Amino acid sequence: MTKEASEALGFVPQKDIVYNKLLPYAEKLDAESNEILAQIKGNLGRAVQIRELWPGVLFWTRKLSTYIRLYGRKFSKEDHVLFIKLLFELVTLPKLEITIMQGFARLLISLLKKKELLSRDDLELPWRPLYELQDRILYSKTEHLGLNWFPSSLRPHSSSKHIIIKIAQRCSMEGVLKALVKNCRPYFPESATQEMLDEWRPLLCPFDATMQRAIGYFELFLPTTLPPHLHLKGFRLWFDDLISLWVSVQNLPGWEMHLVSLFARLANDNIGYIDWDPYIPKIFTRILRSLNLPVGSNQTLVSRYQTNAYDITYVVTWVTALLGGPSKKAQTQLTGLFNSITSFYHPSNHGRWLMKLMKLLQRLPACVVRRLHRERYRKATWLEPVPESHRLSEQDITEFVASMKQPVILAMFSKTGSLDAAQALQNLALLRPELVIPPVLERTYPALETLTEPHQLTATLSCMIAVARSLVAEGQRFPEGPTHMLPLLMRALPGVDPNDFSKCMITFQFIATFTTLVPLVDCSSALTERNDLTQVEKELCSASAEFEDFVLQFMDRCFALIENSTLEQTREEMETEKTHVESLMELGLSSTFSTILTQCSMKIFLVALQKVFIFATTNIFETRVAGRMVADMCRAAAKCHPEESLRLFVPHCCNTVMQITANEEVLNEEELDKELLWNMQLLSEVIRVDGDKLLPYSNQLVHILHLTLHLKCKQGYGLACDLLHNTLRSMALIYPTEYCSMPGGFLQTSHKHLPIKDWGRPGDLWNLAIQWHVPSEEEKAFVFSTLDQLLQPELERMQRHVRAEQEMSRDDVLRSLSIVHHCLLGAGSFLPPLHGEVVPDLVHSMVQLYETNLYTGVDYDLSKQNYREAICTVIRQLLHHVLDHSEDNIKSLFSIIKIINDLLHFRGSQKHEFDSRWKSFSLVKKSMENKLYGSKQHIRALLIERVMLQHELRNLTVEGCEYHNVHQDLIKDLLLLSTSTYSQVRSKAQSVLFSALGVYTFCCRDILPRVLEFLDTSRTDITPHQFKGALYCMLGNHVGLCLANLQYWECIGQTWPAIVRSCLSPAMSLEKPSVGRLFDELADKVHRQYETIGFDFSIPQSCLDVAMKILNSAKPEPSVGVANEEEELEGIRRQQEKNRDSVQRYEKLVEDLLDCISDRNIDDHIVPTRAVRFFVKSLNHDSILVRKVAISALGGILKQLKRPHEKVLVNPYDISELKASLESCCYTQADPLVSGDRPENQWLRYDSTRLPRSQQDWDKCCFIEKTHWGYSTWPRKLMLYAPPEEQPKQGKTREEMTGREQIIYDHFTDPIFINQLLQYLSLEERKGKDKFSSCRFYLFKGLFRNFGDALLPGLKAHMERLVADTHESRQRCVAEIISGLIRGSKHWSYSKVETLWAWLCPLLRTALFNITIETYADWGTCIAMACESRDPRKLHWLFEMLMESPVNGEGGSFVDACHLYVLQGGLAQQEWRVPELLHRLLQYLEPKLTQVYKNVRERIGSVLTYIFIIDTKLPRTQPTTSPRVADFTARMLARLRPLREAEGEIQNHVLDGCTEEQDERTQAIKLLKTVLKWLMTSAGRSFSSALSEQLQLLPLLFKIAPVENDDSYDEMKRDAKTCLSLMAQGLLCPDQIPQVLSTLREISKSSSWHGRFTVLTYLQIMVFYNLFLFLSDTKAIRDIRELVLELLEDEQLEVREMAATTLSGFLQCNFLSMDKHMQAHFEALSKIRLPTRRKRELDSVVDTIPSADLVRRHAGVLGLSACVLSSPYDVPTWMPQILIELSAHLNDSQPIEMTVKKTLSDFRRTHHDNWQQHKQQFTDDQLLVLTDLLVSPCYYA
Repeated sequence: MTKEASEALGFVPQKDIVYNKLLPYAEKLDAESNEILAQIKGNLGRAVQIRELWPGVLFWTRKLSTYIRLYGRKFSKEDHVLFIKLLFELVTLPKLEITIMQGFARLLISLLKKKELLSRDDLELPWRPLYELQDRILYSKTEHLGLNWFPSSLRPHSSSKHIIIKIAQRCSMEGVLKALVKNCRPYFPESATQEMLDEWRPLLCPFDATMQRAIGYFELFLPTTLPPHLHLKGFRLWFDDLISLWVSVQNLPGWEMHLVSLFARLANDNIGYIDWDPYIPKIFTRILRSLNLPVGSNQTLVSRYQTNAYDITYVVTWVTALLGGPSKKAQTQLTGLFNSITSFYHPSNHGRWLMKLMKLLQRLPACVVRRLHRERYRKATWLEPVPESHRLSEQDITEFVASMKQPVILAMFSKTGSLDAAQALQNLALLRPELVIPPVLERTYPALETLTEPHQLTATLSCMIAVARSLVAEGQRFPEGPTHMLPLLMRALPGVDPNDFSKCMITFQFIATFTTLVPLVDCSSALTERNDLTQVEKELCSASAEFEDFVLQFMDRCFALIENSTLEQTREEMETEKTHVESLMELGLSSTFSTILTQCSMKIFLVALQKVFIFATTNIFETRVAGRMVADMCRAAAKCHPEESLRLFVPHCCNTVMQITANEEVLNEEELDKELLWNMQLLSEVIRVDGDKLLPYSNQLVHILHLTLHLKCKQGYGLACDLLHNTLRSMALIYPTEYCSMPGGFLQTSHKHLPIKDWGRPGDLWNLAIQWHVPSEEEKAFVFSTLDQLLQPELERMQRHVRAEQEMSRDDVLRSLSIVHHCLLGAGSFLPPLHGEVVPDLVHSMVQLYETNLYTGVDYDLSKQNYREAICTVIRQLLHHVLDHSEDNIKSLFSIIKIINDLLHFRGSQKHEFDSRWKSFSLVKKSMENKLYGSKQHIRALLIERVMLQHELRNLTVEGCEYHNVHQDLIKDLLLLSTSTYSQVRSKAQSVLFSALGVYTFCCRDILPRVLEFLDTSRTDITPHQFKGALYCMLGNHVGLCLANLQYWECIGQTWPAIVRSCLSPAMSLEKPSVGRLFDELADKVHRQYETIGFDFSIPQSCLDVAMKILNSAKPEPSVGVANEEEELEGIRRQQEKNRDSVQRYEKLVEDLLDCISDRNIDDHIVPTRAVRFFVKSLNHDSILVRKVAISALGGILKQLKRPHEKVLVNPYDISELKASLESCCYTQADPLVSGDRPENQWLRYDSTRLPRSQQDWDKCCFIEKTHWGYSTWPRKLMLYAPPEEQPKQGKTREEMTGREQIIYDHFTDPIFINQLLQYLSLEERKGKDKFSSCRFYLFKGLFRNFGDALLPGLKAHMERLVADTHESRQRCVAEIISGLIRGSKHWSYSKVETLWAWLCPLLRTALFNITIETYADWGTCIAMACESRDPRKLHWLFEMLMESPVNGEGGSFVDACHLYVLQGGLAQQEWRVPELLHRLLQYLEPKLTQVYKNVRERIGSVLTYIFIIDTKLPRTQPTTSPRVADFTARMLARLRPLREAEGEIQNHVLDGCTEEQDERTQAIKLLKTVLKWLMTSAGRSFSSALSEQLQLLPLLFKIAPVENDDSYDEMKRDAKTCLSLMAQGLLCPDQIPQVLSTLREISKSSSWHGRFTVLTYLQIMVFYNLFLFLSDTKAIRDIRELVLELLEDEQLEVREMAATTLSGFLQCNFLSMDKHMQAHFEALSKIRLPTRRKRELDSVVDTIPSADLVRRHAGVLGLSACVLSSPYDVPTWMPQILIELSAHLNDSQPIEMTVKKTLSDFRRTHHDNWQQHKQQFTDDQLLVLTDLLVSPCYYA
């Protein structure tokens, strides 16, 4: 920024928006921005100082965010830091309303967004307040009880549609919080990392939900941008731990995604400071796995691989950061990755994995470009630059582009469309145009020639559009690029085809893109005049002579298109809208033509102008479709060079119109002459040019308007109004007049300047030389005189009509309104906004709340009449006249509504137009930007458009406008229309009303009582229409605000009771279903959008300190000073009053609603007594909906009434039990970071010898309820419950209870009430759909928690009755009560608990005996809920009871399976704390593993998974004391010996059901079935696969797994097959590879060919899913290659064929390479001589061939054929020779002949599409042989 400019401001701005400096009134903006900034600083600081959170602080923070939108960060660094600190304080206010918090957070994010502006020295922010904020909102303790409503928490009973909306909003809430942390992260202090680790490390218990939470916090909070000298305090503290955790986890748990995201960010922020090389094969292997590609012949996917797969964004960031550097290892692996997946990109392949692949393709180049920009082109900031040694070299870039080229080219024709490929090409072309553009051109030229494949054309053109800038700009890398431009343009012309819409649109886009970049100037003369041209320049100059030809041909094509799309006669007579296709076509045509003419030289322009003029004036078009297109083309011409164009068009059109209208009768004709209409249309379009060029024709135009505005024909006066509107607009607005790609147009001669040098050149932001049209005095005078002549008479006529002095028909009124509206739209920017008195007393504030007026280049002339006010007065009179006399005149009402809208808002720009232009600007910018150089290197037209948008943005900024009485009148009129008789009028008026309510500050409060009057049930004069209209007004639209739900106590205090009253009143007819629906929607919207409203509006001291600093800052000085003491005290008094007032209003609202009904309660404030009684009574209401609401409400009320239990902070190492267990082991603390089962958490584990079985033991015992504490490190301070004597008294008598508690107590001790309640609770709701209800669980938990066992006696008998009843809904009811009871008894005394269990255990036994198929899931949930977050020692009765004998066969197999399920539910909640129980269970189950029944087997498999899930091999984790997989597997293998030693295949001949004792082998088969179930369930669940153990089972599985589905295909075989597939997909560790391979080698020697066959399928999947681990191990590659080649010579035909398939796959994914050695090996094998037939026949009767020779010869042929099939989409150099060799074997004996035929037919099938290209690889002789083969009779044989 220049020095003078910053002196003018008085400070150096951080970063302002440059486009403001290019506006025509730029010199006024500095003073304006300073004034606004001073107001913001003064008022915001003052509002905080006098503690006025609402409206003061809120109002002025909004102003600040508007300021940033308009001026960027145009404030000094000091102010910037103060604003951030103030907002940080405000965001983290603990009791802040969520809505306000989100607003503050968004503003804070935009202040922090450009992190280069503030370094770590300028700003430091604490991390803990943000953590507390996240924790409070995202893990709220009260939200599920309905005590806190956040935007988007899932409310009970929302419909699914709303749940989806909710989830989206929830994401926005989470998204805002995450973005906030992300932007604050760089400024966390250096000590933050260690503090975070201390805070969250204790949560790292991998079996618990806290793991996800802790790793999520690490990902979000850990700072990674610390400078190198602080790395030891930064990532070095955690990197090794977390990366080793990541490496050791093999089964993709949910939290692995967070780790990947963290590593990606770390790598990206610290390129060159971390050595990733050891991890690179692992990283790429996991990336490849997470693409979930289908591999091998039969693969079963693990479902979590689908859901928890890595997010491509993180993958791309990580890979990009690994590239470069000295080792180049990452690029090698990346090339390997793309080589292995390239064939998946071929268009013939399709599947759900394709989207991920395309995303990878699209994002990776963009990310590399971003990195290169950062290394080479970005301005240096305080952020650490990438060290020289690790920057990307030219070589790196070339290798990267080369590795991606092949897949990108294939993806151009993908089924998902070519967009992803185009974006990838755009970025790759920035890096290496010479590598990627030629192959695209190779595909584009043939596609332009072909007629049969339009898809090819659209795909190639969209890719050419993406690389346009790289092609056209002459660069060193691809100098011949520009020479392709003209041939491409000329060949694209046939694409302008009326019969193929998509082709036509892409052609328009293609032509427009290229012509925007290139000036269409004929430079051929330069060839003779200059001699300093290069060869390429000479080519370009001579080619540029064709430009004129191109433009004329393009116009011919367009004319053909237009003639083809003329409206048929029939359609024209009916008033039809254009179709979507036609309007898009029109847009494409006009914008392309306009671009071409803008870029033409004057010579070409004049030829084109003449041509379009002749076409337009010699034909007459209908005005809807063809007419629009031609008029658009004429307008485009007029815009480029107005003088030349107007000279032709205006006189011609004016003369025609005058000639035709000279006849008086025309005025009254209903149908007008076509020629008149067409000329009117043409005229109204061509005058949309610079106003000053129009002035010479102004008299003619006004004359025409006088002639045509009062035509009777609607179409006629409509066109006249357009003419009026466009003429006024051209004169009145500010806009740029040209968008050429070079400033000053193309008028230069080619002596001094050669236009071809400007091809593809970006605009120069500092030298744009925009030509603005700014209204001159003459133009203003013309506009006002036109209004005087045309608008004034209309207004007077309407006034006379209202006074009944002049009769006007409906059509006359409509025409007058139309003229008025178009005058308003044309001259709106000249008319000052409406003014009047401010409406008083809407809100009381101690700071000023005034509107900001921005200067937009118009100085209002106040001496002239303000027509806006005149129109306003007349329209209001007319409106009331129409409503009183002819309410059915709907068209006039529509017009009036539009006029009111524009009176209120229109100042020269329309919001929807602005939005769509902004959108299209962003799209064009994205498609043409150069991300590599950055710094606004856009083409000039785009930059001009952006400046224009900045001007419009200022025009449209209306934030917090003052609400004057004029507005009040108009809004009252809108309300009147919103409640009128006709529904169309109502809905149009409502949408205008809603947009007005959003603009004027606080006007909702004014309008609310008026709306509520219509809902008043006592009034009799209200019609159903008014009632319905008022309800719609309350509902609001989907974007704006909703009157029923304004977030203020005073507003909902009025609205909710009124809605409920009107809903319940008998007078309001709910007969109409539409009204009923409206009430439902209203209730739903209130339910959905309501967020907790605050009670506490206080502001802490730290916040005031920052505010004082802002008030005392300088430059610019705040506009208002510090508040004095009285004002401050008054502010404090008001704040306290507001807090008190909120509570009273809340109570009054509840009282009012109880006169009706509701279900709300607020976290901070206990519900009034009356409401409690109402809810308790509603538990037994007739309606199920009311009962449900009452249950959830009461759960919340009980939470509020809960007496807080005292907690104390303890150092864990002071706990006596922990000390004791440490002493007993003589344990010394070696590594403080070890987790797992260690002496210091031994006392927490369940030990049946040390259970608290007496009052004394119970009191001594230190219970820790949360499961994760102690597994990892202990926290420094642990919150524990204080000893019982310090806790609130249990078992209060009725007298000691509060009034609210007494109500609940009385009802729940009343037998009749209880009886009725339980009857309702045990009813069935939806048969087969009911589930365990958590709301009821919370209700009972609350009852037993708050009232102890006082309520139990009344329930016991009922519970015993329900347990004995096997009916589904009764069982569920008692399960809900029991789980609530167990959880509610958490703080009961020992004696009470003991009594409770003595009664409960028998009850549960009965329940489990009576379990049914419908209820076993509910009992599982019941026990799991009861054990969640509870110390197992407190529940030992329950566990001992469940462990008694789960599988005893008494109730049949089903009951056994259910018992196990219920037990599993309880134990799984306890995770690692019950090793003793797990050992006991395992010991109990082992003999029972030979279960006959399938359901019990499956359940046992699942239980085993949970038993062994604790046995993980995570880093720094002690071996577990729970059961271990290794020991278990060893025992199983011993029992399976009979099967392992058996020869041949294992048939399953054990049928379910026969139970007599059988031999060892049968027992082993049964055992195996259970083991298989266990292997299958654990594949997806455990963290690491216990490979060495499972490998010993492999030989056994290979024996069973079937090769094809034969008759004996039973459950066991299917399971074995699934197990193999899952095990093959497992992630291996490098040290496990030799083990696996030796096992496979062994099996490949087995006698069973099924086993050998299955080895190959296993190998395919295993290698692909661990590709890079194998690639980095050369010995493994060698072994696998040997193994496959060996099996290629197997005696069994199927095995040989599978080996060939496997080999072909390995070659295709570049795991093995086709080298000379391999080729020679196969050729030698294939040439093995077979004895001739005659010799063989002599010896034997049957024709046999010595099998060994045939097998080897076949192996050679199979090997060659595998090589051919490994390249399905291209022809490598070695392929032709091999094909010829194969063909020599066509006449060999079977199976060789079959193999050759199949290979040739496959080759033909896969290479058929691109045969023209593939042919080039073959010599003529080879082609002859091949053609002969592929079409010879043998092919059909």
